[in-house]
Amino acid sequence: MKRSLLKFKNYEVHSVTTVYAGNKNANIATWMMQSGMKGTFLSVALYKVDYTIELVRQSGILNINLLSMEQKNLINKLGRKSGRNSDKFKNLPHAIDERGCPYLTEAIGYVACEVHDTADSGDHEIFTCRIIRQVVLNPEKEVLTYKYLKDAGLIR
Repeated sequence: MKRSLLKFKNYEVHSVTTVYAGNKNANIATWMMQSGMKGTFLSVALYKVDYTIELVRQSGILNINLLSMEQKNLINKLGRKSGRNSDKFKNLPHAIDERGCPYLTEAIGYVACEVHDTADSGDHEIFTCRIIRQVVLNPEKEVLTYKYLKDAGLIR
């Protein structure tokens, strides 16, 4: 069977973290891109059934964490179970920014964002976000990629 053209792309792997009314959550997202010149806006696709998207819609804030190869174990922890029923931050190194939004301290870094606009995208919703700041935490680490996860059998 021939692969579709988009299966040739190699996406970076991120975790979107957010909080609303004291409820925090994190998920896995592979589709994120800068969508404004000079690092002013970015767009991220969030799966419509996830708890994370509910919290982002309510709070209007999120952090997008660029994951490192050392964090490949987070695929199961953050991507394969819901934060509605479990505390994804238990035993997960993180800190809280001045907005009360969590970020992952072992990530390469994170982008602090506020939602500017949204658009329907089938089973996902695209959030266009205003970038508040970009923080590099661990520049020496290697970026975790979709291709690595696929080749290692960690995802289908």
